[in-house]
Amino acid sequence: MKTKKIVTGLTMLALSTIALGACTADKTDDAKTSSTASSSMTSSSTTSSSTASSTTEEAKGMDLKDGTYTLKEKNDSNGYHAEFKIVVKDGKITESDMDYLDKDGKSKKDDTEYNEKMTAKSGIGPKEYLEQFNSALVSKQDPSSIDVVTGATHSFHDFQNYAQQLIQAARIGDTDTIEIDNGAPLKDGTYTLKEKNDSNGYHADFSIVVKDGKITESNFDYLDKDGKSKKDDTEYNEKMEAKSGIGPKEYIAKFNEELVSEMSKEDGNPGNIDVVTGATHSFHSFVLYAEQLINAAQKGDTKTIEVDNYVESK
Repeated sequence: MKTKKIVTGLTMLALSTIALGACTADKTDDAKTSSTASSSMTSSSTTSSSTASSTTEEAKGMDLKDGTYTLKEKNDSNGYHAEFKIVVKDGKITESDMDYLDKDGKSKKDDTEYNEKMTAKSGIGPKEYLEQFNSALVSKQDPSSIDVVTGATHSFHDFQNYAQQLIQAARIGDTDTIEIDNGAPLKDGTYTLKEKNDSNGYHADFSIVVKDGKITESNFDYLDKDGKSKKDDTEYNEKMEAKSGIGPKEYIAKFNEELVSEMSKEDGNPGNIDVVTGATHSFHSFVLYAEQLINAAQKGDTKTIEVDNYVESK
């Protein structure tokens, strides 16, 4: 999930206002409201005639094909670029190795001066946060379930973005190295992303339009199997607003407006957008997917990104 990395690399030294407490306390609000508001709704991927078949249907999105999957940034930023590898065995991630390397292959973790300066400024350095990121992915198996690491938020968002892209490759067994043309200008065109599985009756559908190297339109939404927007589900909006203080009609519009505004800046980055309280879970998905679309726009790849999203069994 990017344009430029400031000092931390892979997605945020210009620290965003996402605090660890906000992320963990707020993360499930939207999902819980979704379950309540959509209780009368039939989800195409989460509902079946029996509990056993439902569990099988819901968990199938996590099937990964054994192998080694790699990703590499093409360009250095502040002397380093990201390289990332995951190993899948028996359908599970058994190894995660994300690192920042210089042109000689030396790790940022071993740069004593860098670690000392960043730790003094942000409370944590790459030696520590990279270990946390990698351990968390093996433990959680799902990038969206990993808690943000305070002081390394920019890198955290990049880690989530790249981990998600590697997992998408592992689901189809594509072991070709993913190349990220980080820092490259965005190429004009329309770029799209779509979740394959419904959760509580809806899936994310997202497109951006790039014109003259800038994002001029952001169209993120949640749609049901008939293409109806969650924004138009009156009952859902009312219940979520009562519980969380905001509903999809409001927060989806805010997400889209903020992305266009942020990316109009010279060093714009989706991770710099302020978290929307009450819709934190959806916010993190939005940022993750926006970064993937930006990576596609850097390469000019207009092929629809299909996310075989994991839907937790109940």
